[in-house]
Amino acid sequence: MEIVDLLSPEAVLPAVKASGKKQLLQELAHQAARLTQIPERRVFETLVERERLGSTGMGQGIAIPHGRLAGLPHIVGLFARLETPVAYEAVDEQPVDLVFLLLAPESAGADHLKALARVSRLLRNQNTCEKLRAASRAEVLYALLTEPTNGGANSSSQAA
Repeated sequence: MEIVDLLSPEAVLPAVKASGKKQLLQELAHQAARLTQIPERRVFETLVERERLGSTGMGQGIAIPHGRLAGLPHIVGLFARLETPVAYEAVDEQPVDLVFLLLAPESAGADHLKALARVSRLLRNQNTCEKLRAASRAEVLYALLTEPTNGGANSSSQAA
């Protein structure tokens, strides 16, 4: 499973404004509803329910909120780069500025876990995260996120 299978160009948000975790999750739910046609409130409640189990803030400024939704035909991803980092109750207590939302059908089973692992592997790459933080245009972010080399072996690019 590749990121390109989870993320469409219109699901990349280059400059999200939020004052805190709740507002961020509301904005993500709003954008996800636009992409999935699932009611915004259902998306938000699913995200909040998952956060109650433990924060999806994985440290180093990264969060991967996720959940399962009935009526969703396939796994949907949404990437947001925040204008200003927000407190997110992450494991390292650092604010979050890169967020990859994953929504899966209730029946997704192992595919949901594979998608989470794939996104986590991508965002654990410090070089990739630095590039994402430096980019400000949606099409550049999308290209960085969907590069076939991302998330595999450490892909240090050669200077051009």
